[in-house]
Amino acid sequence: MFSLNRTASLLVFALFFTLPSVVFSQASSSSSEPQPQADQPAKAAQSTGAASVQARIRARREARRAAAIHDVYGHLYEAYVGGGYERFEPGKSLQRMNEYSWDAGFTRFYSQKLGVTLDARGIYGTAFLEPSQDYGTNIAHPTISEYTWMAGPTYRFILHPKYSVSGRVLGGAALGNFSGDTNRYGSAYFHIWPDGYGAAVSASVPVEYNLSPEIGLRLAPEYLLTTFGSTIQNSLGFTGGVAVRWGKR
Repeated sequence: MFSLNRTASLLVFALFFTLPSVVFSQASSSSSEPQPQADQPAKAAQSTGAASVQARIRARREARRAAAIHDVYGHLYEAYVGGGYERFEPGKSLQRMNEYSWDAGFTRFYSQKLGVTLDARGIYGTAFLEPSQDYGTNIAHPTISEYTWMAGPTYRFILHPKYSVSGRVLGGAALGNFSGDTNRYGSAYFHIWPDGYGAAVSASVPVEYNLSPEIGLRLAPEYLLTTFGSTIQNSLGFTGGVAVRWGKR
C-alpha cells in the first residue's frame, strides 16, 4: 500500500513539472509560425492607387503639352521677313567682305514638322581694293549686289511650345551685279566676278522663339554657296527676323 501511494505521488510530481513546459513549447511553436498579414492587400491596393494617380497626372501633363505644341505648330502657313549678314569673296584675288541683306520667305507646312519653303533675298556690300588694284581709277570701294531665289524642305526636329529648332536646305538661282559701281570699267578690270547668273545653295539651322502661337523671332546660322564666274564661293553668315503663322490645320 505504501509502495502504491509512493508511485502515485511520483506520477503527480512528474506531471506537475512537465505539463507547463509542454504547454509553453506548443505556444512558442505556434507563435513562430508565419501568420498571414491582413494588411498586405490594403498596402497593395494603396500602392496601385498611387501609381494610377501618377499615371493620370503624367497623361494630363502630356496632353496639355501636346495641345500647346499643336496650338503653335498646327498652322498651315508661315511667312518671315528680316535681314542677314555674310562674309563673301567678291573676286578670286580679293579679300573677303561684309555683306548685308534683306530676306523674305514663305513656308507651306504639311505636318507640324515638315514644310516646303520659298526664299528670296537681296545682298549688298562694298568690295575693298588695294591701291595697287584700282589701277589709277581711284575706285577703291565698288558696291556690289547679289539676288537669290531658292526653294527647299524645312524640317522641325525640336518642338517646344516656346521654341523650335529646324533644319533647312534650299537651292535655286542667283544673280550677281558686280560692275554697276565700276564707272564703266567693268568688274573684270578689277578682278571682281562677272555679272550674270549662277546657282545658289543654302543650308541653315533656323531657331525660333515664340512670342505667341502666331508670332516668333527667328535666327538662322547659314552656309551659302554661289557659283559666280564659274567659280564656287563659300559664304558663312546668318539671317534673322520675324515669323508669322496662320491657317489652322
